[in-house]
Amino acid sequence: MSPTDYCHDLPDRTGILLVNLGTPDTPDRASVRRYLKEFLWDPRVVEGPRWTWWLALNLIILNTRPGKSAAAYQKIWTDQGSPLLLISRRQEQALRERLAERHGDDIRVALGMRYGSPSIASGLQQLRDAGARRVLVLPLYPQYSATTTASIFDEVTHVLHGWRWLPELRFINHYHDDPAYIAALKESIHEWQQAHGSAEKLLLSFHGIPQDYFDKGDPYFCECQKTGRLLAEALDLREDQWTLSFQSRLGPRQWLQPYTDKTLQQLAGEGIKSIQVLCPGFSADCLETLEEVAMENRDIFLEAGGERYEYIPCLNDRPAHIELLAGLVERHIQGWNGSGENPATVLERARRLGAEC
Repeated sequence: MSPTDYCHDLPDRTGILLVNLGTPDTPDRASVRRYLKEFLWDPRVVEGPRWTWWLALNLIILNTRPGKSAAAYQKIWTDQGSPLLLISRRQEQALRERLAERHGDDIRVALGMRYGSPSIASGLQQLRDAGARRVLVLPLYPQYSATTTASIFDEVTHVLHGWRWLPELRFINHYHDDPAYIAALKESIHEWQQAHGSAEKLLLSFHGIPQDYFDKGDPYFCECQKTGRLLAEALDLREDQWTLSFQSRLGPRQWLQPYTDKTLQQLAGEGIKSIQVLCPGFSADCLETLEEVAMENRDIFLEAGGERYEYIPCLNDRPAHIELLAGLVERHIQGWNGSGENPATVLERARRLGAEC
């Protein structure tokens, strides 16, 4: 259905658009380069004068980084494809089934990626084709940042700019302190420790952003800190049993500190022999968790004198995570009711007024 098509007998539904960061289509240099070009050209991701960044991006970064990133993706790629996309598809299906159990066919769920495929445009069109006159956008980022959540808002509104008949729109900004989110993280840690034992230290590693973004008012740092504090309280941890850090920095500028790799070196140097690492800011395992945290950072800790390093997987499609997402959806769609009319009755009335469909 095109943005100009409309039939009066379309069901009156609510659509849920799940959105995550995205992934290259394949782990080769050309595909990774296309993905990085889209990602790094986003003005929400890299702020500053566009012409100077265009030169740096196109003349330097896109000629050097894709090869290194492709090699990293190849370490985690599966026979079925990108781990992030596979997990996101499972989340989409599980949420669809959970909501169908409670709401029948009234709610539809679609997946979109901010960069790469499936696109936000394709997800919105899928919901429109299903008759969604109300759309709730759910970015799979617990902590708000302009680099992630706001960028999704930009793209959603950019796509809708080309639609004649806009759906009602709602947007979930964050859920960093939602009790169900904290409980799901706690459960995942407890289950891991029941199977593998505890460690001397729990490290909560969040994706970083440039320090000056925080200085300009981005609340991300504060929301990460609150998530960490609430989770530590839920686990009844002493201050010396856990710490928080930031990973995945890019370039020479200062990013949020402390840095994860430096923290691991420091902890090993202080005599910590065993550590467990969780990435609460990621809703699904991806390159940054599976390659950077689970592999690279493991080597850093062991080479610095540590003896036991364990990465605790993201919430992914765990039942508690899907229940959390379903609860967020149900809370945010309250008051959104359709007309309740039979679509056939609406169509019959419209045809009496001269409509064709």
